[in-house]
Amino acid sequence: MAEETGQEKTEDPTPKRIREAREKGDVPRSKELGATVLLLAAAASALVFGDSVAGSMRDMMGGNLSLERDALFDSSMMLAYLARSMFDALLALVGFFALVLLAAIVGPIALGGWNFSGQSVAPKASRINPLSGLKRMFSLKALVELVKALAKFLLVASVAVLVLKVMQPRLMGLGAQDVVPAISEAVSIVIWTFLLISASLILISLLDVPFQLYDYNKKMKMTLQEVKDEMKNTEGKPEVKGRIRQLQREIAQRQMMSKIPDADVVITNPTHYAVALKYDPESGQAPLVLAKGVDFVALKIRELAVEHEVPMLSAPPLARALYQHTELDQEIPAGLFKAVAQVLAYVYQLRSYRRHETAKPTQVRDDDLDIPDDLRFDG
Repeated sequence: MAEETGQEKTEDPTPKRIREAREKGDVPRSKELGATVLLLAAAASALVFGDSVAGSMRDMMGGNLSLERDALFDSSMMLAYLARSMFDALLALVGFFALVLLAAIVGPIALGGWNFSGQSVAPKASRINPLSGLKRMFSLKALVELVKALAKFLLVASVAVLVLKVMQPRLMGLGAQDVVPAISEAVSIVIWTFLLISASLILISLLDVPFQLYDYNKKMKMTLQEVKDEMKNTEGKPEVKGRIRQLQREIAQRQMMSKIPDADVVITNPTHYAVALKYDPESGQAPLVLAKGVDFVALKIRELAVEHEVPMLSAPPLARALYQHTELDQEIPAGLFKAVAQVLAYVYQLRSYRRHETAKPTQVRDDDLDIPDDLRFDG
């Protein structure tokens, strides 16, 4: 994509790109770290369990070399002695194998974490494509791997020469010792030499891990166009989102309009604003806003109010304040309680008048309504 558009990969990878890469098995890995952890675990295991393993092997060999004469000529006992020897050997090595097995699992996933992907093991034609192979051979990563291999060889060889030079007096002294002490000393020299040489690989791992992270992050970088395309595919095209919002508004308006027949009064501007209120004295709550709107929505609210014989009152300042400072299905602000109470009182008196129970009430005027200055809206 970057080559096609000519854009540089300057943007950090998005969570979606990283997730898709992990699903394909593409995570940062360091072979040097895994090998170092495995070799150090093997050396540490040999150091920890070496004495017990050597003692078990000595006893096993001593027992097999000191068989009675009858057992030597009894072929049926051969399998029994072999099975016992194998069991004793495995029992002696179980601690060593357990620690090495743990290192073999932890080492490779120390960088990048645990990740299993079927796509990474699926057969791909590009893996056997000669051109792809040549491209990998002469890539920057291949050059870095070559440099690392040479560095490992020189480092391990240098450490080995240094360790052998330090161990030279002990090695030369083996010939002057008895067999059993000489074997024990030789095993100790081998284990410590193995541990020191393995420890030298820590330096390679300390250099390789940052490089692998840098190389992975560089590979995962995205162009600005790729980020925009991903956002478009994830969130949807603007036209689609606009259509969804339009449908949501239409549904909300239909639900709002269906509540207008239950309103006690509709307060209008009289043309631009309309707010429908309902008050239930038994609930103990303040009046609720059932519907509100401007222009065409306000016109529809007024038409439904006329259709369902809901009283309407023209009070422009109150209508604008209610529209600006209220939400649907929410109580009106405390600052508008008094003004709305005056309107509702007029509506209740008007209902009584229409039932010929009382005299015709006086029309509520704008000047009579007490609206706080901070709630007034002149839009």
